[in-house]
Amino acid sequence: MCGIIGYVGKSSAAPILVDGLRRLEYRGYDSSGLAVMNGSSSLATRKKSGRLVNLKTLLTESPVAGNCGISHTRWATHGEPSDANAHPHLDQSAKLALVHNGVIENYQTLKNLLEKEGHEFVSQTDSEVLAHLIGRAYDNSEGTDLKMRLVSAVRDALKQVSGTYGIAVMHADVPGFIVGARLGSPLVVGLGKGENFLASDVSAIVSHTTNAIYLQDRDLVYLTADEFTVENVDGAESAYEVSQVDFTPEQAEKGKYPHFMLKEIFEQPTSIQNAFRGRLVDDQASALLGGLGLTPRQLRDVERIVLCGCGTASHAAMVGEYMIEHLARIPTEVEIASEFRYRNSPLDKNTLVFVISQSGETIDTLAAMREGQRKGHRVLGIVNSVGSTIARESDGGSYLHSGPEIGVAATKSFTSQVTVLALLALLLGRMRHLSVDYGQRLLREIRELPAKVEKILEQTDAIREIALKYIDAPGMLFLGRQFNYPTALEGALKMKEISYIFASGHAAAELKHGVIALVSPEVPSVFIMPRDSVYEKNVSTLEEVKARKGPVIAITTEGNTDLERIADDVIYIPEVTECLNPILSVIPLQLLSYHFSVARGCDVDKPRNLAKSVTVE
Repeated sequence: MCGIIGYVGKSSAAPILVDGLRRLEYRGYDSSGLAVMNGSSSLATRKKSGRLVNLKTLLTESPVAGNCGISHTRWATHGEPSDANAHPHLDQSAKLALVHNGVIENYQTLKNLLEKEGHEFVSQTDSEVLAHLIGRAYDNSEGTDLKMRLVSAVRDALKQVSGTYGIAVMHADVPGFIVGARLGSPLVVGLGKGENFLASDVSAIVSHTTNAIYLQDRDLVYLTADEFTVENVDGAESAYEVSQVDFTPEQAEKGKYPHFMLKEIFEQPTSIQNAFRGRLVDDQASALLGGLGLTPRQLRDVERIVLCGCGTASHAAMVGEYMIEHLARIPTEVEIASEFRYRNSPLDKNTLVFVISQSGETIDTLAAMREGQRKGHRVLGIVNSVGSTIARESDGGSYLHSGPEIGVAATKSFTSQVTVLALLALLLGRMRHLSVDYGQRLLREIRELPAKVEKILEQTDAIREIALKYIDAPGMLFLGRQFNYPTALEGALKMKEISYIFASGHAAAELKHGVIALVSPEVPSVFIMPRDSVYEKNVSTLEEVKARKGPVIAITTEGNTDLERIADDVIYIPEVTECLNPILSVIPLQLLSYHFSVARGCDVDKPRNLAKSVTVE
């Protein structure tokens, strides 16, 4: 969940590292720091708790010079955010610096051992233990090739640790040389001309190079300005592929928008279109998802589908469950990935498993994928990040093609995931009982989605006015039924994660089963209730809230003015077939949470205690 960038080349390292950290700050912003080799066999280290601006101020007051360095922006796991706990960490000799993403699970045992040998620690982190462990291995080794001594020391230390890691290491004895390794935490090598990079995410280096190597688990890499070597941690050869980064530096910037979240909300007409572009087959009234790698016969043999995800991805999966069962009549269930990996869920031989992750690196989802594969099942991925671990290790799948999503609160990835799941449901449905007429109707409606989303986005100012009415609300309820029950869960998640108020999503019919106790004049209820098969049921539930003086914000279909007499505020969305409705109905919820949170002074792009990619358990 933290961010790493390393640089070795001919340019000044510090500005490149700081700019990379700026691009990675969404991955962690408790503290940041860097270490630069100044060319005189010594390391200059600067680190500071708080946002990256604090480190920038420190570097203005106390600059560093050199052409090789490593840096880190932290999301705290072990030890509170502080200057001492910020990375990089040094070894006992203070000549080796390390930055680390992940968790060293046996760090306390190793720390006790090192302390008995006289090592002194200055932080409460597990990462500092790894720095000392590598430094000890280096100091205890022999040989005149100092580069390979450092590589061997990293290998020896990593054999002793349990847990996950993405690391970058350098040593004052070996100027112009960086060693990296990964296990369960992403790491990518950027290849330049007379310069090379190491980062936890390509967004940190995309302004410098578009040539990248996505390291695999247990890969180790060592870099100079002109060369690089990729091996297995155990020393064996490791196959790798040089990939082209699939987005531009401009796509990873806010542009004219005040926040990444708002930019990404407004990018949804394009991201939804990219999700279905080239995948609609008119003459078959179906969809094409060639990346699944399954023949029509294999798809027809599927008797059960399991969808795994975490957070927003699990809500998209819930919509997918409704869609697949509605259109294809295949029993489908959603598993929270962190639960699936630890429970012994019975899966018969004709079960197809999908794992859904924007980053393709979510640790629990990755583990769920491997668990499914371990049990002999075909596991397919629905991911956004090309070259990610799930994209590489899954048995096939589908890319979202949404472009970079920087805002911590997922927006465009949700609608893209639901769009891809709609295509999957259509494909499977047409292979079974779904008629040509219905398939053609769905194709038309899918093509119309971007324009309909544009129409909703035009209401952003009106939705902001509604948000301001409830600025002092201590909490909100989100209620929906059928396809929009997951939408209610997603709306509540968006509200609580960026505004920090209590917010909960519920199936609307559950109101009388306990939730109604939370209704009060101070707590608004947001009803997602388009003109669909359960509309009248939702109206009855809304009336129950109003009878108890609860304010109501209703999201309904254009032309339905009936709710204006009972709801306090009404937001209209274009008409769409019922199974596609969540793609439209979630947009007002994203805007509502955004405007509400900004008005309350919250940093919507960097909400407290959260980071974009959950890569540690």
